[in-house]
Amino acid sequence: MTSPGSLALVHDYLTQQGGAERVVLALAEAFPAAPIHTSLYDPDGTFPEFSRYDIRTLPLDRLGILRRHHRLALPLLAPAFSRLRVDAEVVICSSSGWAHGAHASGRKIVYCHTPARWLYQADRYLAGSPRWAAATLSVLTPPLRRWDRRAAASADRYLVNSRAVRARVADLYGIDADVVPPPVDVAAGGDAEPVAGIAPGFVLCVSRLLPYKNVEAVTEAFRRLPDQRLVVVGSGPLAQQIAASAPANVTVLGRVDDAGLRWLYRSSIGLVAASYEDFGLTPVEAAGFGRPTAALRWGGFLDTVVEGSTGLFFDQPEPRLIAEAVDRLAAASWQTDTLTAHAGQFSTARFVERINAAVDEERRAH
Repeated sequence: MTSPGSLALVHDYLTQQGGAERVVLALAEAFPAAPIHTSLYDPDGTFPEFSRYDIRTLPLDRLGILRRHHRLALPLLAPAFSRLRVDAEVVICSSSGWAHGAHASGRKIVYCHTPARWLYQADRYLAGSPRWAAATLSVLTPPLRRWDRRAAASADRYLVNSRAVRARVADLYGIDADVVPPPVDVAAGGDAEPVAGIAPGFVLCVSRLLPYKNVEAVTEAFRRLPDQRLVVVGSGPLAQQIAASAPANVTVLGRVDDAGLRWLYRSSIGLVAASYEDFGLTPVEAAGFGRPTAALRWGGFLDTVVEGSTGLFFDQPEPRLIAEAVDRLAAASWQTDTLTAHAGQFSTARFVERINAAVDEERRAH
């Protein structure tokens, strides 16, 4: 029997440190008694703060290789979440294409980071993957798209993180979703720890090292910028390839903790972001430290960068265009107060307020 007032969270997988995982942490902090249902949980791969909460994994989690390489689980996630039954008055599904398939005994709110990339943006998502991956995808895509659309239609309320994702959800699912920007809170006033071997005055790139993030194009751009330095923060399958091919004025750090990331933002002259992002979190983080961004004119960056005020755009993820944008970014004057005020629009408090309002409305409808 569903307990009055009960709430539960569902998320695709907790195996990495990214924007979606930060959203789940914000939800967990807002609803600390809520269990978090997820397919895979790798405590060493994701944010350590998740250890404070009640994490409930699916049977897939018994296979350690899937925790370390969650992409191997992609063909299994739809049936796994289809078997998940969550008993709560309100269930919030944090979904990039899978968690919204969970069944809720009460009202179901979906917070969509993006419709499943490997179903609808396969060329970008699987770039550089083995040939068998594309072949498998071609067989699985039609039935999984049907499953995905049924899962989306099962929600009582659909929320999205940006106008770009709202348009995609409308096109794919016929759902008119509300935009609720995710929380962006690296906390500019928090502790900062210098990163060894890095002197201030560099351009920063913060990104997972995946093909669609276009980090290699960013590093190549700095061959054209011998008087500038680039520091790349992030990990992923392309880490070794990017580090090996990068020019001498590029440093690839891998993963850093929040204290190190704060110091890097604060010590940079600005951020460069060339990825195909559904929200575009890092320009807001940079703005919180009074730093502008040179970003790809695409997707979520159109919501998180105000051209001429908090940053500027380049039109394609090409080294020449990126280099020209970085030159313009470095030469321009930026107002710190304008940048920090912009970042304040994406606070955790504002996000939680919007989520609480949605939860309250769904409880009244239950």
